[in-house]
Amino acid sequence: MPVRILTEPHDLARYDAWVRNHLHGTLWQSIEWSMFQERLGRQTRLYVLEEHGEIHASALVVIDTTAFGFSTWDIPRGPVRVESGTWNVERMLTDLIDRIVEDAKKDRALCLFLSPPASLSTVHCPLLALSDIEGSTSQRHEQPEATRMIDLQCSEEEILAQMHPKGRYNIRVAQRHGIVVSESKDSDSWHNLVMQTTQRDGFLAVPKNRYRTFLDHLEKSFLLLAYEKNATEPIAGLMGVLWNAKGVYYYGASSSIHRSLMAPYLLQWEAMRYCKARGCVSYDLLGIAPPGSSPTHPWTTLSDFKAKFGGEVVTSPPEQQIMLRPTAHRLLRWKRKILG
Repeated sequence: MPVRILTEPHDLARYDAWVRNHLHGTLWQSIEWSMFQERLGRQTRLYVLEEHGEIHASALVVIDTTAFGFSTWDIPRGPVRVESGTWNVERMLTDLIDRIVEDAKKDRALCLFLSPPASLSTVHCPLLALSDIEGSTSQRHEQPEATRMIDLQCSEEEILAQMHPKGRYNIRVAQRHGIVVSESKDSDSWHNLVMQTTQRDGFLAVPKNRYRTFLDHLEKSFLLLAYEKNATEPIAGLMGVLWNAKGVYYYGASSSIHRSLMAPYLLQWEAMRYCKARGCVSYDLLGIAPPGSSPTHPWTTLSDFKAKFGGEVVTSPPEQQIMLRPTAHRLLRWKRKILG
């Protein structure tokens, strides 16, 4: 079956229907995500393997250009493939990935990252046999290997009942203190919270303009801010997005003071209610340390917080990387360590 890159509006509409109706279709393989990435200055390419106008496998590739004309290629939560039928799944994915690897090599890509919804262990990529290409498990934490999914089809009482008692308690603490949560477009106040969070917890924030772009140009994104009663400055915030009847928690931030008011707990509860009211059937807490992982996993602290909200733990295969130019990639990393 031929592999094509889709660009025409009628093809993109056909793809949109495919990914929305697919069991493993996600925000990160959507047309909306492609448009958001392009707003960030990245390129995207939408590869499909099809026959007689019917899509059997697809991959939205995000291309990020780096120093010296090199690039990295990323397939977030993909490729996506047919789930059943008489099709040779191994052959399809091999053909699709071979084409992407071939194009990535021509584009001077350093590496290709894949975070598939299902295992690619059966796929053989002939190009990996070349001496200058290496395949392995990625050490990034871009796409989580595990997350917690809250069922929003239950009543609000049932959603609260399935939470850890401490989660319900902390929500009530915030309510008793009169914390008010409202939707906002105030990205400056949000960024002030982000800076306090990064200084306190010791992680790097994404650039300020990326939050603004997320809010302004990712369809159905939203910002919720939490305030003390009658206050004008927020003490906590949450950014999320709705896609295909699913709510996704994306970013969180909070003030370094007022932590005893438990505003982040009320924010998550109000985000669930916000998504449920808009027809979402699930709420994705977006990332926890995988079950059985080391206590030093970078998401352990977040995992403890998110566990208070209950839900079902859902796991995915670890992200894979195909190093297309291993030597150049190592030299570039050394250069960044030495020169910044």
